[in-house]
Amino acid sequence: MYAVVETGGKQYRVAPGQKVRVDRLEGDLGSSVTLDRVLVVVDDNHNLIAGNPTVSGATVSARIVEQHRDRKVLVFKYAKRKRRRTKTSSRHYYTTLHIGDIRN
Repeated sequence: MYAVVETGGKQYRVAPGQKVRVDRLEGDLGSSVTLDRVLVVVDDNHNLIAGNPTVSGATVSARIVEQHRDRKVLVFKYAKRKRRRTKTSSRHYYTTLHIGDIRN
């Protein structure tokens, strides 16, 4: 059984017992999260339930395992013969979820 859920503007294929790294979600470590934007559900008999745009009544329960930041990404812009140099950096926030069960 697996499902396709949408969170943070991105879609993820999730299955029970799987760990998924998604864009940051609010919550403490160990707290439970319910993902209700379920786009597709496929059960153990390979029956596909597709939503328009979401499957009504379908939810995916998950537990927050980790709140962390990604490694630093450096951006260096350089314009030759213009004396222009710009160096910036960013670190992206992520949440790691442990998928519990899928209800449809």
